Amino acid sequence: MERRLDVSALPAPEPMERILDALEGLPAGDWLRVCHRRDPYPLYPILEGDGFAWLTRFGEDYAFEILIWRRGDEAAEAAIGAGSGLP
Repeated sequence: MERRLDVSALPAPEPMERILDALEGLPAGDWLRVCHRRDPYPLYPILEGDGFAWLTRFGEDYAFEILIWRRGDEAAEAAIGAGSGLP
C-alpha cells in the first residue's frame, strides 16, 4: 500500500527527518511516495545502509518524487512497477 509524504514546503532538515520517521516500521508490501522540491541526495546513502531501494523521478506538481521501499520486498516492487512505469 502506498503511503504519501509531501515535504516540499519544509525547511531543512525537516524533510530528511520526516522521511526517515515515515520509513521506520514500514510494513512489508508498503512503500513511501515522497514529494520534494529538490533531489535529496544526502538521503540515498542512509537508505542504502538501512536496506531500502528507491526510484527518483520528476513529479508533476513538485520538483522530485521519490518512491522508497524495502529492498527485496517483492509485493512493494510489483505494486510500484505496476503503477510507475518501472520495467
